[in-house]
Amino acid sequence: MLVELNNATKKLCVIGDPVLHSKSPLIQNTMLQALGLDYIYLCQPVKVGEAEHWLACAKLAGYAGFNATMPHKEDLFPLMDELDEDARLYGSVNTVVLREGRALGYNTDGVGFHQALLHAGADPKGRRVVLLGSGGAAKAVALKLAQQGAASVTICNRTLEKARALCARAPEVLSPAGFDIDTLRAQAARADLLVNCTSLGMTGGMGQFDDLSFLEALPRETPVCDLIYAPLETALLARARELGHPTLNGLNMLLYQAIFALEHFTGTSINAPAMAARLAPLLNTPPETVPLDRTNGAPRPLKWCMVTAAMVH
Repeated sequence: MLVELNNATKKLCVIGDPVLHSKSPLIQNTMLQALGLDYIYLCQPVKVGEAEHWLACAKLAGYAGFNATMPHKEDLFPLMDELDEDARLYGSVNTVVLREGRALGYNTDGVGFHQALLHAGADPKGRRVVLLGSGGAAKAVALKLAQQGAASVTICNRTLEKARALCARAPEVLSPAGFDIDTLRAQAARADLLVNCTSLGMTGGMGQFDDLSFLEALPRETPVCDLIYAPLETALLARARELGHPTLNGLNMLLYQAIFALEHFTGTSINAPAMAARLAPLLNTPPETVPLDRTNGAPRPLKWCMVTAAMVH
């Protein structure tokens, strides 16, 4: 992907540690080109604990904004001048708009997940949801499900105390449960929707599910969602599909949260379903056939001092 630059080109980026594997530059630069907007989206490694220093550098360098992935989402939260409703709800920020010296914090993770469910015809309203995991992604998903009218959300986690802490945020809808196979079977038997928010099954991740037999307890045609998008079909989704359940991977959540972030950055209204449909084939293409460099379509990152010096002169 060729991106033309001039003195008026506005700068965006994603920060994280690690971050060079991120699909965000590919997604965002493709959208910016399609919309004819004079921006460039970079990939910037920022080490843990350096979010505040990066924010100051980004302001000085004239960035229009940036996305944040792990480990910076919660660290940025107290540094914002303004926060949207979802960022306040989750206590974390994944999108920062820099405007007139002020940092405006947003979180598009939950709304991205909700829109992906709607796109798949799986409106969570009134559903009994079983959610696996209680990390940062699970927090956004669980609280958005509660906000959007899920009848109940059961958080299954190996460390029950972590599940209880999350459930305390919305105790009228959220409830904790264990992660042993008997508990998973019992919870699955009552589910209208099952969502995996763990990293089990992820390419390069820490492992797989030990036992997927709990899927056999799911009522017929209960949708099964996995936030993982690499691989596009995890072992969990493959088994659910074999059992006749509708399945949804994390690709559309990734796309929708990116689309909503770009709307915040640029003030441009985007037809989200149409844009997601346009982007999906690009990300479904095997990596070896995508003609991009190691940073997924973005110029390679520069040292902070070089970025700052180049942008203020």
